[in-house]
Amino acid sequence: MFKSIVLPVALLGVAAGAMADEGQWQPHQLPQLKSELKRIGITMPAEKLADLSKHPMSAIVSLGGCSASFVSPDGLVVTNHHCGYGAVQRNSTPEKNYIVDGFLAKTRAEELPGGPSSLVYVTEKVENVTSRVLKDLGPELTGRQRNEAISSRIKALIAECESDKAYRCSVPAFHRGLEYYRIKQLMIRDVRLVYAPSDKIGNFGGDIDNYEWPRQTGDFTFLRAYVGPDGRPADPSPNNVPYKSKDFLVVSAEGLKNGDPILLAGYPGRTSRYKLPQEIRFARDVDLPGRVSSITADLDVIAAATKGNAAWDVRYASVAKSLNNVLKKSQGLLDGFARKDIAAIKDVQDAEFRSWYAKNGSGPKLLADLDAVIALDMALSREEGAYAEATHSDLLRSARTLYRLAQERQKPDAERDAGYQERNLSFIKARLSGLDKSFVAQVDQARYAAALNRYAKIDQKLRPQGLDALLPNPTNLAPLYQATELADTDKRLAWIGKDLAAFQQSNDPFIQLAVRLNDVAKSLEERRKEVDGNLDRTIPQYMAAVIAWKKSQGKPVYPDANSTLRVTYGTVSPYAPRDGLVKGPFTTVEGIIAKATDKDPFLVPAALTEAVKAKRYGVFKDPVLNTVPVNFLSSADTTGGNSGSAVMNKRGELVGLNFDSTYESITKDWYFDTAITRAIHVDIRYMLWVMKEVDHADNLLKEMTIKYPKK
Repeated sequence: MFKSIVLPVALLGVAAGAMADEGQWQPHQLPQLKSELKRIGITMPAEKLADLSKHPMSAIVSLGGCSASFVSPDGLVVTNHHCGYGAVQRNSTPEKNYIVDGFLAKTRAEELPGGPSSLVYVTEKVENVTSRVLKDLGPELTGRQRNEAISSRIKALIAECESDKAYRCSVPAFHRGLEYYRIKQLMIRDVRLVYAPSDKIGNFGGDIDNYEWPRQTGDFTFLRAYVGPDGRPADPSPNNVPYKSKDFLVVSAEGLKNGDPILLAGYPGRTSRYKLPQEIRFARDVDLPGRVSSITADLDVIAAATKGNAAWDVRYASVAKSLNNVLKKSQGLLDGFARKDIAAIKDVQDAEFRSWYAKNGSGPKLLADLDAVIALDMALSREEGAYAEATHSDLLRSARTLYRLAQERQKPDAERDAGYQERNLSFIKARLSGLDKSFVAQVDQARYAAALNRYAKIDQKLRPQGLDALLPNPTNLAPLYQATELADTDKRLAWIGKDLAAFQQSNDPFIQLAVRLNDVAKSLEERRKEVDGNLDRTIPQYMAAVIAWKKSQGKPVYPDANSTLRVTYGTVSPYAPRDGLVKGPFTTVEGIIAKATDKDPFLVPAALTEAVKAKRYGVFKDPVLNTVPVNFLSSADTTGGNSGSAVMNKRGELVGLNFDSTYESITKDWYFDTAITRAIHVDIRYMLWVMKEVDHADNLLKEMTIKYPKK
């Protein structure tokens, strides 16, 4: 197709002129970045960073949505406070509120269960399986046939990989479907809460300070991975023992200074660096405004429904925190798009690419097909968004999951849709049982009624055909919630394994509603398969051309983030968000005291205030700042999912935890602006100082290997 593309993308290499700090690199690409790593001062061999079986990469783990790392040989894991928030909330009650008071297990016996959704994934193997996924997929296939063929091959690759049930495997797409890699991960199912500071530390500044700088948040917590006595993953049990992690990170309290290099390793979620201008405009003008409006309204309903009820407030604390985070990021994207016209920047790049392609490509049909299928994708996305609004109820979501599971279990396991195979059953059970810790029927009813009213305001042309007549009246939902048994966890779980007849004959109003909605839901899914199959046919051809074009310019060639293990790098750096204002790269404990008020989220524990006023800084005092640093900035390339990622110094020692980015950086998911893109990290010295001076977590300080500054 292109004379310049004669090798698989994995072998194309990284252009010598790759822009510093930009790129969420696959570990195997790092040897191609030797000169860049050396230039900023990284002393670790790139080949070692590329080897998943060696330190430090073998110590980097995923929590299934957040990143983390082992910091002791006994399975001790450090991550962000907000990543462990679900476990803290799950174990909290109004009488014993670990969210407010914090939690510390002084012994292993005191460690608390993280819950069925708390998992630790250790990546052991990554292999290119592109040929096995895409071989002999001819042009005669419809979009749906192509989508189902790819799905079938991926399921076969996963089944082959999961012959040992200790492992969880996946086959994600890279470069928007141009490549596929099979990821093999040890999945540890018994994860316990070890230590979480009070949210006065772990969430200091709350949603007000979220994505803001300066920041003074101690966003850290500790978990521990447990396995069976034989050393293999096992279901939670009192007989389990701490996992003996092959490697763990040494913690360095020596600190960093402005300009120092850092490495960051974790599991970034999703970026959209290679989206076309029309996709950016759709996000800017349609998707994001709708999301902001919907989440804002939903949060208002939750706040009103839980007001004055401490137990309900605790139950929805994690839900509200997650929604607030998505809301602020979405609003930040809109503000970023308003501040810098990224679509216009992409227009210029797209015009340059199309000019290059006219001379080096295979004709105009590809670009015409690309524009057409993207238009269909955006149109279908609007209907899917309307359907999501019309079904925005935790009980209905549970009923739909259960009914869909019953449908899929009629098929042989290999033929079931992804997400409903036997390998997924434990996750489905975990979601269904976990609902009891974050659900109140009255709150769910209020949320659903409001969502149905929002749906009614959506343009009729953008709603799925036939859906309106199937929906309940938002003013008369009480009978549904009074008559259903799905609010009871045991009765909810009892539906797993029942046949279709049981669902179709059920008198439960939410089961009945799920059955009624099935045809509309299936129609949307079938149309999505057709669109996705055509995207899978067209986008990879486009990406191959983009990669060849970028390579001809000496620009970076890295895939968008897709929740797989990545490494990025950068330096400790200030930035200028606007003319005449420069924000330094460090904040300090004095900044906490300066921000303190008598109202949440700027409450400060008395022990912390006392330690700062007494200047009990010890070995954690920075020699330049003359105090304890709290957070710092770097130019590393991060996104959602990088929360909890290990921030390492030039020797691969842990010096911080990634937890956020500046408000001006939010658009980096779409366009990386080196001048203002900054990630925010917890300085490890603050974490250690809090552990010693505030919470007296001496048992954990002794367990970790800590390198203190030389006197």
